[in-house]
This record gives sequence, structure tokens and C-alpha cells, in this order.
Amino acid sequence: MNSNLIAIALAAAVVGAAAPAFARDDLQQAAPQVVSLKDGSTLYIFKDGKMARENKFGEPWLFKKNEVLETADGRKLTPVGNEVARLDGLLKNGHRN
Repeated sequence: MNSNLIAIALAAAVVGAAAPAFARDDLQQAAPQVVSLKDGSTLYIFKDGKMARENKFGEPWLFKKNEVLETADGRKLTPVGNEVARLDGLLKNGHRN
């Protein structure tokens, strides 16, 4: 009986650990281009060319009007779109109870 409980607990832990990996896989498929920014945030460029930004704490972050982003290697980019809700859904995918 005790070994069955251990097996169930172990299986639950494995499934729980795999969920974040699936969430990031969905994000990689939706946004194949990822650019590191100078401020430590990450820019995701979706297949349709629209963009979203994740701050260094892992939260979706709005672009300011007429904002110019600087990449980690010094290039300047002007964001297209402001796909905060889209990024938020992809980041939370697999994390809901």
C-alpha cells in the first residue's frame, strides 16, 4: 500500500515538472524568433510578424508609444504590434489548475 502511494506521488511530480516544458514549447512554435534585449527582457516575434515582450521577471510587458528597443548586441528595433494578451496566454498555458 505504501509503495503505491509513493508511485502515485512520483508520477504526479513528473507530470507537474513536464507542464512548464510544454508551455515553453507552445511559445517556441508560435514565436520562432526570440531576441534578447539590453535591459534583460526578451522580445518574441510571432510568425505573423507581430511582437511581444517578456520582462526579466517573466511577465508580459507593454510597449510604450514610439518606443525603440535595443538588442543585447546594440541593434535598434521598432516593435510591431503589442501582443501582450497573446504572450500572456502562451506563458500561462500548462500552468492552470
